[in-house]
Amino acid sequence: MNVGVAHSELNPNTRVASSRGSWLAYGLAVGALHVVLLSVPVLSVPVVWTLTNVLHNLVMYLLLHTVKGTPFETPDQGKDRLLTHWEQIDYGLQCTSSRKFLSISPVVLYLLTSFYTKYDPAHFVINTASLLSVLLPKLPQFHGVRLFGINKY
Repeated sequence: MNVGVAHSELNPNTRVASSRGSWLAYGLAVGALHVVLLSVPVLSVPVVWTLTNVLHNLVMYLLLHTVKGTPFETPDQGKDRLLTHWEQIDYGLQCTSSRKFLSISPVVLYLLTSFYTKYDPAHFVINTASLLSVLLPKLPQFHGVRLFGINKY
C-alpha cells in the first residue's frame, strides 16, 4: 500500500466513465429513479416513463455538456478548464466504448419510454425533444463547438 501517493492520471475525468462498475451504477441509478417515480400514487405509468426519460436526459445534459473543468486539482487544469466533461472522456477520442455506452443508453431509454407510453403524440414529442437535446451535443461534429456563444467561458 502506497500511502500519500497520488494517482497516475493527470485528469481523473478522462477515465471515470470507463472505470469499473460505473456502467452498472449508472443503470441502477436510472432504475432507482424510475422506481421512486412509480411509487408516487398520483402519476400514471406513461407519465412516470416520460418523467424518467426527461429527468435522466436533463441530468445527463447538465453533467456531461454544461459542467466544465475538473473537480480535482490537476496539473492540466488550464487545458481542461474550457472542456466539458463529455469532451474530456477518454482524452477526447471518439467512438470509444464509454462514449458508445453513454450515447446508446438514452436511445434505449427513449425506446422503452415510447413503447410504454404507447406512442402517445404528446409524450412522443416531449421524449423526442429530450432525446435530441442529449444526443446532438454528443456528435463528433460538435466536439468543442459552442453554439451562439453559449457555455463559451
